[in-house]
Amino acid sequence: MGENWTEIKISVPTAQTDLAGDIANMTVPHGIYIEDYSNLEEEAMEIAHIDLIDEELLAKDRSHSVIHIYISPEDNPAEAISFLEERFRACKVDYDIGQADCAMDDWMNNWKKYFKPIPVGEKLLIRPIWEERFDSQGRAVLNLEPGLAFGTGTHETTRLCLELIEEYLAPGCRFLDVGCGSGILSVAALLLGAESAVGVDIDPLAVKTAGENARLNRVEEKFTGICGNLADQVSGSFQLIAANIVADVVIQLTASVPRFLAKDGVYIISGIIDTREQDVLNALADKFTVINRKEDRGWVAMALRAC
Repeated sequence: MGENWTEIKISVPTAQTDLAGDIANMTVPHGIYIEDYSNLEEEAMEIAHIDLIDEELLAKDRSHSVIHIYISPEDNPAEAISFLEERFRACKVDYDIGQADCAMDDWMNNWKKYFKPIPVGEKLLIRPIWEERFDSQGRAVLNLEPGLAFGTGTHETTRLCLELIEEYLAPGCRFLDVGCGSGILSVAALLLGAESAVGVDIDPLAVKTAGENARLNRVEEKFTGICGNLADQVSGSFQLIAANIVADVVIQLTASVPRFLAKDGVYIISGIIDTREQDVLNALADKFTVINRKEDRGWVAMALRAC
């Protein structure tokens, strides 16, 4: 492990270990390490056929497990932390996050040097605002100050979602982003010709960051940021809806999204790890038809139409 790598430790109740592990796996391509001592005696007997266990192990907390993630500076530890917190809150996981090797303010400064302007799809260029020298290549430039809200466009889930938005967005449409994070999807939709965009998130920091990014791109008059739950806070219908969230939340949303989707509208879902794709498809089966599917490094995004 390089000297600048960061170890993130997440403590969760053992009953939520599998769900938290699925979310944690989203942040790194090379896997995670989980400490779970809840079945220590049974597993020791099963694996080693002994019932003598070290006292230090016996003293471990049985009610919680600890998930360890190791992140290189290029992969932006600050964004990983923000992503984890956002998704854990959305999935009602009771968590505690700690880190080693780097202080938070070091991360916030260090990762920026790895985040360069990147082309996405055919029409967009995502440009972090501290990068002043860049070639737009004739693309619409999306200026971004990610802050602490997840969504820089470098992660596969966001990029796949942006590619599908570009493909299905009709100029003049109304766009809804569920779990808006940094607001990147809403701003992109407006730059690509949407008439209006609504971003809803349960995290007030995300909504604030999304509003700032809308202002940075001079589309603030067309953007509405809403803090809260989709079903309680949003009204109206939208020709294009996007949800770049974990599989469990996408599954939960299948009950409420249809009433916000305009006739012949398209619903784009992303943030789905390939091992959960079938669970999502099962939940969507009687409500939506898949019209497009994209995959990258184990991540799946889909465009759907209502049945």
